[in-house]
Amino acid sequence: MKKCFLALLLPLLAIVAQAQIQEPVKVKTELRQTSPEEIEIIFHATIDPGWHVYSTDLGDVGPIPASFNIDNISGAELVGKLKPSGKEISAYDKMFGMELRYFEHEATFIQKLKLTQETYHIEGFLEYGACNDESCLPPTPVPFSYSGKGTVKAISGTSSLAGKQAGTDSSETTDVQTTDAPQQSGHSVGSDLWKPVTNELQALGETASQADHTWIYIFLTGLAGGLLALFTPCVWPIIPMTVSFFLKRSQDKKKGIRDACTYGASIVVIYVTLGLAITLIFGPNALNALSTNAFFNILFCVMLVVFAISFFGAFEITLPSKWSNAVDSKAESTTGLISIFLMAFTLSLVSFSCTGPIIGFLLVEVSTSGNVIAPAIGMLGFAIALALPFTLFALFPSWLKSMPKSGGWMNVIKVTLGFLELAFALKFLSVADLAYGWHILDRETFLALWITLFALLGFYLLGKIKFPHDDDRQKIGVTRFFLALFSLSFALYMVPGLWGAPLKAVSAFAPPMWTQDFNLYKNEIHAQFDDYDLGMTYAKQHGKPVMLDFTGYGCVNCRKMEAAVWTDPKVSDLITNDYVLITLYVDDKEKLPAPIEVVENGNKRLLRTVGDKWSYLQRVKFGANAQPFYVLVDNEGKPLNKSYSYDEDIEKYVDFLQTGLNNYEKQKEKE
Repeated sequence: MKKCFLALLLPLLAIVAQAQIQEPVKVKTELRQTSPEEIEIIFHATIDPGWHVYSTDLGDVGPIPASFNIDNISGAELVGKLKPSGKEISAYDKMFGMELRYFEHEATFIQKLKLTQETYHIEGFLEYGACNDESCLPPTPVPFSYSGKGTVKAISGTSSLAGKQAGTDSSETTDVQTTDAPQQSGHSVGSDLWKPVTNELQALGETASQADHTWIYIFLTGLAGGLLALFTPCVWPIIPMTVSFFLKRSQDKKKGIRDACTYGASIVVIYVTLGLAITLIFGPNALNALSTNAFFNILFCVMLVVFAISFFGAFEITLPSKWSNAVDSKAESTTGLISIFLMAFTLSLVSFSCTGPIIGFLLVEVSTSGNVIAPAIGMLGFAIALALPFTLFALFPSWLKSMPKSGGWMNVIKVTLGFLELAFALKFLSVADLAYGWHILDRETFLALWITLFALLGFYLLGKIKFPHDDDRQKIGVTRFFLALFSLSFALYMVPGLWGAPLKAVSAFAPPMWTQDFNLYKNEIHAQFDDYDLGMTYAKQHGKPVMLDFTGYGCVNCRKMEAAVWTDPKVSDLITNDYVLITLYVDDKEKLPAPIEVVENGNKRLLRTVGDKWSYLQRVKFGANAQPFYVLVDNEGKPLNKSYSYDEDIEKYVDFLQTGLNNYEKQKEKE
């Protein structure tokens, strides 16, 4: 039995660690003379897998675009704007809900300048934004300084988004100098409230990394899809016939069991190979871009609608019979493992009309993870669920007698799948609608259609609606009744959303709240302060702990936390009544009254904007630079609990807040 299950569980799932301080982008600067009167400052960016750097001129709404900024210039003048170079990708971005241009793996930005005097000096910084599918890093400048006269030779330096310094190329003999972004350490802003507390956070249970559960989620999603496919008319009737065939064709019972296990393992191999093939053909990043492409989403929407109509009984979708017949005849003419593998391949072909929509939806969802083997992991879960019954019934043949017979209940499952496919088709259409700005599927329109679909599903399950293949005499069972009850209740649950209720259960599928025309919802939490020092002073005067909310105007996951978690009565009560909430936007572009010079790892750096200041605070004090980032501190700026990032588990968040409050009260008692 152990060998049989080991044959099914082929790949091992892994946990990927992600450091709190993330440095996904490294930039190399270069000055190049293109003519006696013209020079270029070139920025070469190397980007880690899964991350992307945004291009130039993206507008005021959305992520941070790449921009060239001058602090001091003499003897030269700019020629045109900063120009991006390389393989620029243009695609719909789910995080920001808009069409964006960005680079993956590598990017180059070039700024031309014309020399107007024999001696010149140029000082400034490149600023850009970097995101992955879950979070964005704060905008951080990459400083440079060049000066010289006469012929200018190329000089290079390297820096990362977090500000790592690299040495100057000493092999070149030239008067040109370069300045690279500094490393992180030290501080020169504010008072003792700015002192680093990373050691204190670690003492409270903070770790240097956080687990990435994406692979587990993908596997479980595939497993659920496979279990759903089992109960379709294309798969369920085949199970007893196939198992009986293996047990009867051999007088040796052990050999029959071994053949059935091999059959199950072959199913796993076929579907995992399909997942790997899709990745090899398209590549993980291309597949991710494809999944957010407006045209592709419309195409997939149409495909789901067609499959749904088929499931309702209008017509049958099948692959050409000669394909399955050819494979089946080949299986009969061969022996051994090849014969078993070909039989498994035949199952994959004949069950396509039922498994195709499930597999397609699964691959589209997992492709957005950006992981090279995500489709394979999803297909592994799907295949294990599909293959497991063949193995179990081979090991325990007596179970076949208690197996439910095929009948009208299978058509009910098929029609139910049709309703669900229509619901998910709207989700894909919504992506295209947001990309092109048609506004034909705003939030209230989307919710109205979902309410109608799930209400109709409920009435169907109660037998009030009939389709061509339904049995008019069939009675409504207990299971079917409760499914109808759930569907109708879900439809009623969504009704308040038409007037602006957040609807946490469908927030991942419905269009964003800003697309809603009529919104009566007002239960939102607003920060008491957007300045760290002022908020800390107020909290000390009133004897309250502080909740620091490091966020960003372009942080989508921050908005999700505010809509799904902060609106909970327990969370709202704790934040409003027991804490002083200080929200700090790390991408706030408002200029400081005067630039602030700080020292990080012995290197000087200028903080020019309010966002620079709060981003610096987050890095040097708490050792983190991703948003959302929540930390609870006492009146001396010391942590009361380990930090909290993006996780919509309300109970965890309540525990996070309550633990901090309890620790603060214990401190007060000691005083």
